Amino acid sequence: MLKSSYVIALKSIWRKETNRFLRIWIQTLVPPVITMSLYFVIFGNLIGSRIGEMGGFDYMSFIVPGLIMMSVITNSYSNVASSFFSAKFQRNVEELLVAPVPNYVIIWGYVGGGVARGLMVGFLVTCVSLFFVDLHIFNIFILILSVLCTSILFSIGGLLNAIFAKTFDDISIIPTFVLTPLTYLGGVFYSINLLPDFWQAVSHFNPVFYMINAFRYGFLGIADVSLVWSFTVIGLFIAVLYSIVVILLNKGIGVRS
Repeated sequence: MLKSSYVIALKSIWRKETNRFLRIWIQTLVPPVITMSLYFVIFGNLIGSRIGEMGGFDYMSFIVPGLIMMSVITNSYSNVASSFFSAKFQRNVEELLVAPVPNYVIIWGYVGGGVARGLMVGFLVTCVSLFFVDLHIFNIFILILSVLCTSILFSIGGLLNAIFAKTFDDISIIPTFVLTPLTYLGGVFYSINLLPDFWQAVSHFNPVFYMINAFRYGFLGIADVSLVWSFTVIGLFIAVLYSIVVILLNKGIGVRS
C-alpha cells in the first residue's frame, strides 16, 4: 500500500499534469476534435458511401472506433512526451528526482496526466461521431479496458521518448516516423482480412492493430484476432516499456546532467 505522502505526491503530479493541458484546452483539446471531424466527413460520408459495408457494418460505423482510438493514442503520447521534456529542459524534473518520492510515483503521475488527456479527447471525439453515425456499444467492459490500457501504454511511451530526447525536435520524430505509420497501418480504415496473406502476417507485428481490434470489438462485437491475444500483447508492451522507464530513471539516464 502506498504511504500517505506518496499518495499526496501522486495526486499533486497528476493534478499538475491535468491542469497543464486544461489551461490551454484550445490548443490541446480542440484541434484533435476538429481533425477527427474532418476524417468523419471525408472518409466516412464522402468515401464511405462508395465503399459500402465492411465487416458486416456500414463503413462509417466500422472506422469510428479506429478514429477514436487514434485520437487517444496521439494525445496520450504527446501530452507526456512534451510535458516531461519541458520539465527536463527547465530542470524542474531534478526537483522531483531529489525529493523523497519513489520514481514509480513520478512515472504514474505523468502517465495519469497523459491518460486524462487521452480519455478526454477520446470522449469528445466520440460525442462528435454521434453527429455522423449511431453508435452501439457491444461490450462496455472491453471498451473501457482497451482504451484505458492503450492510453496507459502510449503515455509510458511518451515518457520514454522524453527521457531520451535532447531537443524539442526529438519529440516529434517518433510520432511522425513511427506512431503515425503504425496507427494508419493498424486497421483504422480497413479490415486486415482484405489484405493478402503476407500483409496480414505483417499486420500481426503491429501492436496498434491489437489495440484497435479490441476497441472495435467493444463497439461492434467483431474482431480480426482473439481478445485474449490482443490484451496479452498490450499487457506485455506496458510491462516492457514501464520496466525500461523505471530502470532509466533509477540510473538517472537522460534526466541528470
